[in-house]
Amino acid sequence: MALVGRKFPNIAVDAMNAMGDTFKVNIFEEAVNKGKKVLLFWYPKDFTFVCPTEIRAFQDALADFEKRNTIVIGASCDTPEVHFAWLNTSKDDGGIEGVTFPLLADTNRNLSTLLDILDIEAGEYDEENDLVLVEGSNVTFRATYLIDEEGKIFHESVNDMPLGRNVAEYLRLVDAYTHVQEKGEVCPANWEEGKDAMSATRDGVAAYLSSH
Repeated sequence: MALVGRKFPNIAVDAMNAMGDTFKVNIFEEAVNKGKKVLLFWYPKDFTFVCPTEIRAFQDALADFEKRNTIVIGASCDTPEVHFAWLNTSKDDGGIEGVTFPLLADTNRNLSTLLDILDIEAGEYDEENDLVLVEGSNVTFRATYLIDEEGKIFHESVNDMPLGRNVAEYLRLVDAYTHVQEKGEVCPANWEEGKDAMSATRDGVAAYLSSH
């Protein structure tokens, strides 16, 4: 079920940062209480291959998100201890040392289950052990959520495991949503900051199309 237009689940999850601090993070409250947008991105596993390239890309763009009043938070189903180890492992050894934003540790999979982003499905029934076997790795796909200052989701996307994200697109989406908030205009295809938007009327669309 699409979650765009709905409030983000109001649930706290364990988190870890590079300093070794373990704390609870509630994404909904982060947005509402701080009056900020939140970009939450999920990745499958620590100490893997595509994941560190994405995490470093978000870190490289962190100042750009902060300029846009947007908090960046990563998330997986790894434990806080594994996060801490990865955060303090050098790049040469496959780590993400130098990353400063927190990583959620959804080990009980409460939040990822609510979001329905886990790679898992029911398999065959094991009659002898009275157990339904599961298929899939029970880790998350590469899901991304943008949440506004009222806790509402204004973007969601889910990539399969091998497909890394384009971080610049999320900056564009934040810019577009902020333009809508501030100007009351809508943003046409391929809109970027500084380009023309348009009013959401028949005349507005006609005027935009005639000039482009």
